[in-house]
Parts: sequence; structure tokens; C-alpha cells
Amino acid sequence: MANIVLPIPHLTSHPPPHLLKTNPKLFLDLLVIFPHSTSFSYFPYPIPPRYPNPSFYFHFQHYSSDCPTLTGHTSLKVNSETSQISSASLCFSLNRWFHNGHSIMVAGEAVVSMGVVVLLWLEVSLFPCGLSQAGRSQSLSSPEVVIPSKVTNRSRGAKAPGWLSYSLQFGGWQHVVHMRAKKILVSRHLPVFTYTDQQALRQDQPFVPDDCYYHGYVEGALESLVSLSTCSGGFQGMLQINNITYEIEPIRHSTTFEHLIYKINTNETEVSLMRCGLTNKAHQQLEFEEAEKLTLRQNSAYNWWTHSWFLELTVVVDHNFFIYCQSNFSNVQENVFVVVNIVDSIYQQLGTYVILTGIEIWNHGNVFPMISIEQVLEDFSQWKQISLSQLQYDAAHIFIKNSLISVLGIAYVAGICHPPIDCGVNNFKGDPWSVFALTVAHELGHTLGMQHDEEFCLCGQSACIMNAVRVPSERFTNCSYADFTKTTLNQGSCLYSPPIPGAVFMLKRCGNGVVEGEEKCDCGSIKQCEQDPCCLLNCTLKPGAACAFGLCCKDCKFMPAGELCRRQVSECDLPEWCNGTSHQCPEDVYVQDGIPCSDDSAYCYQKRCNNRDEQCREIFGEGAKSASQICYKEINSQGNRFGHCGINGTTYLKCRTSDIFCGRVQCENVGGIPHLRDHSTLQYTHINGVTCWSIDYHLGMNIPDVGEVKDGTICGPGKICLHKKCVSLSLLSRVCLPETCNMKGICNNQHHCHCGYGWSPPYCLHRGNGGSVDSGPAPARRVFLPLVVTLALSVLLLPLTATFMYLRKRFGPKETKTQASD
Repeated sequence: MANIVLPIPHLTSHPPPHLLKTNPKLFLDLLVIFPHSTSFSYFPYPIPPRYPNPSFYFHFQHYSSDCPTLTGHTSLKVNSETSQISSASLCFSLNRWFHNGHSIMVAGEAVVSMGVVVLLWLEVSLFPCGLSQAGRSQSLSSPEVVIPSKVTNRSRGAKAPGWLSYSLQFGGWQHVVHMRAKKILVSRHLPVFTYTDQQALRQDQPFVPDDCYYHGYVEGALESLVSLSTCSGGFQGMLQINNITYEIEPIRHSTTFEHLIYKINTNETEVSLMRCGLTNKAHQQLEFEEAEKLTLRQNSAYNWWTHSWFLELTVVVDHNFFIYCQSNFSNVQENVFVVVNIVDSIYQQLGTYVILTGIEIWNHGNVFPMISIEQVLEDFSQWKQISLSQLQYDAAHIFIKNSLISVLGIAYVAGICHPPIDCGVNNFKGDPWSVFALTVAHELGHTLGMQHDEEFCLCGQSACIMNAVRVPSERFTNCSYADFTKTTLNQGSCLYSPPIPGAVFMLKRCGNGVVEGEEKCDCGSIKQCEQDPCCLLNCTLKPGAACAFGLCCKDCKFMPAGELCRRQVSECDLPEWCNGTSHQCPEDVYVQDGIPCSDDSAYCYQKRCNNRDEQCREIFGEGAKSASQICYKEINSQGNRFGHCGINGTTYLKCRTSDIFCGRVQCENVGGIPHLRDHSTLQYTHINGVTCWSIDYHLGMNIPDVGEVKDGTICGPGKICLHKKCVSLSLLSRVCLPETCNMKGICNNQHHCHCGYGWSPPYCLHRGNGGSVDSGPAPARRVFLPLVVTLALSVLLLPLTATFMYLRKRFGPKETKTQASD
């Protein structure tokens, strides 16, 4: 029993409902048993946002047998550092509540003898979508309040354009953060799967902001890392500065842009139990089970050396995680985004982009029991093979919240690109999201082939991401780099290319901004539709509108026939015109492959007129030209990255003598070093008095290869390059000939005649305006009206001017000469 001073009000109603709905993201459910109480109930009450104050106030309800007709409302003040109750208030029949600082207070006081018998801390309900107090005291230091201020002076180190800079004062230092928005963190049409009350799978594509996830660095701090989200109106995420990791989050409803920043503690005694579940025994067992499945494969494709990888990740959220987030789908989605944003920032040091391509939420219970971490991994691996088949992903990880499972997670080692073991389990322990992101990064590292770090593994810090015990580090060791390189080299083909927008699962529905099925238009969100003059919210056209989009739609009307909708971009291209009855421009057509171009010095091929001189000018600037034959012969026959005729696995193929002009382009007469993309390498070689210049390329650069000789380039009389070989021009299909077009037109890639002006399709036999059956109706030649008027006036004025000059000369005044006399 304890004597506690309690304020006793003399009021007569329950707390106002709007208070119970305030800030629903932060609340606590507690059950307190008092002496003489015979029945109990409890309700959640919102906890104020975290401030640099060690006390929190918990509010709940109870019924007392001493006064069964009255409802009691109790407020407890608990010290966050000791978890001890420091004061309590017992409030009967409350109808006047005052918000004072962080607590709810009432008027009146009395000394009451009260014994608190049990505090039942409900794990799932405790600090939903936040952090249990015990977990936070172990993981984070006391917070500092910071107010980020925008820096507009770009001379301080920010990279323009697209970079933002903010100044933050914490830890006794002024820090300037430079960051820019990520472009491919989340799939544009992200599918989110949930379940109905009847356990039927429900699909949705919620709004996904694409401009509020940032990656950057701290000015003056080598190897610093910044990963922040601004989607909720402030900065939320992680900063790593001088081997110290911080978490930052906004103070909700702050009118001065206040934030809290915490230093993540590194006390090994506090995190000693936070281990990965992949023990040596478990690792050996997994290796034994998957030995035959993960045979070493030679990379038959190409990306043996790459600087960019793209990992498409699908996340499944278990039921406890969902409840922890207040059973709120938006909260789950937001927190998954924050975690993946940090994981993506961590993996960018490996040149790897982590892209979220789908979420599934188990909102009506777990699909299988969560007994042991190994069993969860096995069950999840089997389940996803069937239930996630509609999604495109390279790895699938499940986020669980389970206190009965002591370890942080587990994953199959080197399971990437290898279903069904391309998966892992991540056990959320109520830590800050930036700390949980380290768990996800660790388990994803296993998926990518990384083992636990050993004594000889170094990253510049005392411990690193792949340490068996979790530490606040975002760096990979030399061992992790080696494991990652080995795995991606041998089996990482699924990571080579960024997601193809059309290949990512997309739910067909009105409102996604894409015209599908029977839709006449799709203006997207409600706000976008309000601004659309042609399309209604139900994906139909507004009254009087004939169209809402397309190259041949203007002001909701079809453009007239003969209106140019696609210009000719080269001499091997052809124009297209609107037909007057459709919003769409005709299909893009171009000159038939193999037709001479550039004054008969080259041939058209797939809309381009290729020649090696032009390629050299594109790379090295004006004055450069294709090198002499000796450069092609000596360099392209070497079979290295500067001279070759293709790659077989990891081996460059030497060019045969007949194919030397179809390998890498070799240039001379180069006047300066060009500005090239990162990871590009130039080589110059002196051969018999000639300086040969060439450029390397590997597909991991994910940009067009400007140094390869383009298909369709001349490599000899009547020959062109195709697939690194010099072949006869006759191999090209040339069904249409100049004679087919009556010598009055040119053949297009559909093997139809595109007639010149004055002749009409299909065979240019009759008078007309030109064009083809594919191009849309060509317009009649238009004469510029001002020119016509000028010519007409000139014709009329010329005789008048001549007549006036003649009359002036004949009848004008004669000159009179006078002589002065002395």
C-alpha cells in the first residue's frame, strides 16, 4: 500500500470523445488492479509526443466496487528511465480536463491510500508504431530538440541541381546536411494486399509519394550517411556521422518545425541478446539442405563487372506487426517505406538500389504459426511460392513481431535470384525504425550471400552490419564485399536491370492514371481530375469532349486531318499526321533498313544513319574521325574491354579479321578529353605513328554504349555490321523497292511506299499530297500568307512606281544655273 496525493474533481461526465481520438498513433493500454475492485475495463488514451522529458503519462479507466455507479479514470506518471510510478491521479466523474504540458490534470487534491497490485503491460499494444520504453532506453540516448533550418548558400558544398541543404545543431556541433530525392525507391504502382473478413485477398494501389524520400551526406564528415523521409511533414530517419548513428523524428503538431534527435547507443551489454538467428549450426544445416540447389553457375549473360544493381523487394507484414501499428494500413505502409528507405541508402554503398515492389499485410491473423525462427523461414519460403506468385520480386522478406522468438532474424544465405530460398525473416523488437532497418539490411545481406563477419573482416568501425550481434553500423566489411561480389557474379542475373514499369504488378482500376479496358480516360486522383478539362472522375469523357489525351487531341477535340503529330527526326525517319477521327498519332514508321543515306556514304538502319566518323564526333567532339584500318585491326583483335566483338560469359571475344570494323569504334584526330559518365575509361594507343582512341563499357553502367560500332554501319562494299559481324547487305529484308513506288517515293519499315509531295499512296501513281498508308493523310502544301500578300503588293506597286519615276523625270522642274558678277 502507498499513500499518493491525488487530485479529486467534483465533476460529472466522461472525458470528451475528441480527446480520445487525439494523436491515435501514440497510445498505451494498461490494466491496473486496485484493492476492493471487482470489475475492470480499460481504454487507450493518447500519449503526448516525446519530448526531452523522462516522464510519460498513462491514462486508463476502472470501475470500483466501492462506488459501482461511478467510473474512475486514473492517470499515472511513469519515469521513462526507471519505469517506476512517481505519481498518480484518481479522477471520478470527470468532465473538465486540462492539458498542462504533457499531462492531463484536474482540480482538487486529497490523500488516498491505494495499492497497485498488477500492471499488465500488453506487448502488442505498448507504444504502437513506436517503441517500448525498455527498448528505447536501451537503444537511444536522451533526445535533443533541434530545429532544422534550410541553407540556401550552395557554396557550402551542396551539389546542384536537385540537392537540398539543411543546418542542424546537436551534439554541441553545427551540422549541414545535403540530400536529394530518390527516384526509384518505390514502384510507381505499388500493390498492397490485405484480407477481407472472409479471408479473401484484397488488392489496392494506394497513393505513394515519390518525392519525399531522401539520400545524402553530412558536410565535412567523411563516409557520412543520411537517409530521411519528409512524407509526414518533417524529417524522419537516420544520420550517420563519424561512426555515430542518430535517429531523427518530427515533434507532431510543432509550430516551429521542432524535431527530436537521439543517439543510438552502442553499449554491448545492452545489445548482447540482439543476435541474428543464423548460428553456425543453422548455417551448416541450411547449406546442407540447399547444396544441390545453389550450384555455382557461370554468368552466361554479361554483367560480370557492374556498378549498379537493382534489387526488387517485396515485404510481408505479420499480424502482430499490424496490430503494433494500431491496425492501421497507412501506418504499416509508412513505416515499411521508412525502413526500406534506410536499407536502400545503406546498400547504395554497394551500388545496389533496393526498390519496394509490393506489400502484403496479414490483418486477420498469421497464415502459419510463429514458433521458431527456423520454422518461420521454412514456412514462409513455401507459402510465398504460391501466394506471392502474382508479384515480381528478387527477394521477399517478412516483418514479424514476436517476443517468444528471441533472435532478430534469419535468411537463406545466397538465396537471391533463386526461388524458393530468396527470402528472409526480420523480427521487430520495438526498436526505432532506423535500428530495425539495420536488422533488415543484415538479413538482406544474407540473401545476397554475405556471411557473418569474422575477426579479420574490417570496415573502419569496431563492428559492422554483418556482425552476428546487431550494432548501430551501416558499413559493410571487406568480407561482405567479397561475398556480395561472388554471389552476384555467379547468380545475380535478376539484379542487372531496373524494374520495367509494365512488368511490375499493376491493379487495373479507374483512378490509377492509366487508361485500361473500357475506360475513355483516366485523370488519376480527385485533385488531378478537378484540374482536367476533359475527363471525369469515373473515367468517362466530360459532355462535349471527344478526347482527353493523345498527340492528336487538343482542347478535348480531335485535331484536324493533316496536322503534324510526330516530326521527322533524321533523314532515316518519316513524319506522321493526324487523321481527324482519332486522338492517337499513327504508329511511328521510318525509312526501310538498307536504304542509302548521308550522300550514299551510309545506310539507314532502325531509324538511324550510322557511320563511324559521326560516332567519333559524338564521343570526342568536332574534328574527331574514325581511325585508320590499322587501329581497328590491332585493337579489336586483342579481345579486351577496349577492343572486342562481344562477350561470352566473362570472356571478351577477339574480332576476326573480316569483322574488325564491327567491334569497338576506334578514333583519331582527338583534340581533348570528353566529359563522360562515371566509371568510363578512355584508352589511347600509338601504332605506327597513329594515335588510336577508344572507350570501354560494361553493362553494369546502365547507359547506352556509345563506343560499340552500331548495327547497320558500313564495314565494306555492300556490307554492314550486324551483331558484331560484317555481313552482306542482302541479308536485310527489302520487299519494297524504288520501282514499287514508281520512283516517286521511298519505302518505309512496313514495306509500304511513302510518296513525295505531289503523289499519293499506296504506289505513288496518282497526284496527291504525299505520305503513306501508315503515316496518316499528308497536308496540302501551305503557302505562307504574309509572303503571298507581299508578292501581290509588289506586283501591283511595281508598275505604279515605274510610271511615277518616268513622269517625274520627263516633266519635273529643270535646273537653273546662275553666274555671280563682280
